[in-house]
Amino acid sequence: MTRIVFCQKLQRESEGLERPPWPGELGQRIYEHIGREAWQQWLQYQTMLINEHRLSPVDPAVRRMLAAEMQRFLFGDDASG
Repeated sequence: MTRIVFCQKLQRESEGLERPPWPGELGQRIYEHIGREAWQQWLQYQTMLINEHRLSPVDPAVRRMLAAEMQRFLFGDDASG
């Protein structure tokens, strides 16, 4: 059965994700409030960021920056929650 969520990014009902895509509270927030379409938009944007800035996703500082960018992209807020 398909989960439907009200996607905060798209501001409409959307098919939900199958499971939290990120660990911790942020992952749970994404699971509960972001639809599959918006998550795919984020993955494309993240790929562009990594490629354009030649980032290494294994670097802990880069992962923190990407998490903050993800939160801004999906929710329009800063990393403080």
